[in-house]
Amino acid sequence: MLDRLGEVAVRTGLNIKPGQQLIITAPLESAPLVRRITEHAYKAGSSLVTTFYSDDEATLARYRYGHDETFDTAAGWLAHGMTEGFREGAARLAITGSDPVLLADQDPSRISRAARAASVVNRPAMKIITSFDVNWTIVAASTVAWARQVFPFLQDDEAVSELWQAIFKASRITGEDPVAEWAAHNTQLHKRAAFLNDARYEALHFTGPGTDLTVGLADGHHWAGGAEKAGNGVICNPNLPTEEVFTTPHRLKVEGHVVSSKPLFHQGSLIDGISVRFEGGKITEMHAVKGQDVLARILDTDEGARRLGEVALVPHSSPISQSGVLFKNTLFDENAASHIALGQAYSKCMRDAEGLDDTALAARGANNSILHIDWMIGSGETDVDGLTSDGQRVKLMRKGEWVIS
Repeated sequence: MLDRLGEVAVRTGLNIKPGQQLIITAPLESAPLVRRITEHAYKAGSSLVTTFYSDDEATLARYRYGHDETFDTAAGWLAHGMTEGFREGAARLAITGSDPVLLADQDPSRISRAARAASVVNRPAMKIITSFDVNWTIVAASTVAWARQVFPFLQDDEAVSELWQAIFKASRITGEDPVAEWAAHNTQLHKRAAFLNDARYEALHFTGPGTDLTVGLADGHHWAGGAEKAGNGVICNPNLPTEEVFTTPHRLKVEGHVVSSKPLFHQGSLIDGISVRFEGGKITEMHAVKGQDVLARILDTDEGARRLGEVALVPHSSPISQSGVLFKNTLFDENAASHIALGQAYSKCMRDAEGLDDTALAARGANNSILHIDWMIGSGETDVDGLTSDGQRVKLMRKGEWVIS
């Protein structure tokens, strides 16, 4: 199964091309998967695969023993090198699997400062990714710390095994021909995106328990989902798994209140019971049952952190939702529910955006920020309507399910 996941990551996720370099970031425990991915990348013709490993224990050591004045420091040299790699055409693959609550007991101000410093130095690389200039993808690997959080009542070995099985199923690699299954799944996602692109709604209206939110859509927004063509001409699937169709909201045209339907695990901290109010596109009131101090610091990151950069529609019947597993990992949980994202917009979700700078994109409604954080607002009780420019209201989802053909 690891070999299957490695093959799908390279062939479907990245669609890596002969002569193309590949940059991988991964937790130490994912080395067996990294080796499979590396093997398949070389078989596909990659000229060089370079992997940077992270270690939760080393990360935690910084917060336990690092001097306070050092938490505004980030590895700019590494960020610069990766940015240059992408500019020269390298593909990007990230493996997720870190402990979702690694930093739960650490100083929130240190977490915020370190995150901000990292976001600033990684901004050029993030810009390449959010502009979809190169082919990239994200996959997951089961680790002990993550598995303990997802299956707390199992022994470590059993929990790791259960999480692997959940990853394999959600990543659609358990069938006879995973590559063909992904092709069929992409076709369905493209059908949904095409419908929404043809409809050209002015806004989306979300209603449900605790939620009455109108999300205006950016001028010239474009719906995407599944496999897409990157700026280098390579068709790839940025996320494995993926169940969403998504686009760019208008940074100034979000109104109303919304509550989260799932907890948010961000950089080792838990934020749960989120409730916010938007006025003129900006969060003006916020509350969280857990992690409110962390959320407050996130919202103060920069001016764009209080505005939306993405809105996505996901049916409640998605395989990840129906599995009943709370993965405590955004890659999976965002594909179990419709969601919004604070921060940076994806310029690939804007029509005729090539060559436009941040000022020109902002004039059309695209948000600008050093962060991009998805959080879930959909459920089996959520309705979504499309609002047209002439005042019509079209039913898109009822009780979390698509009602359009």
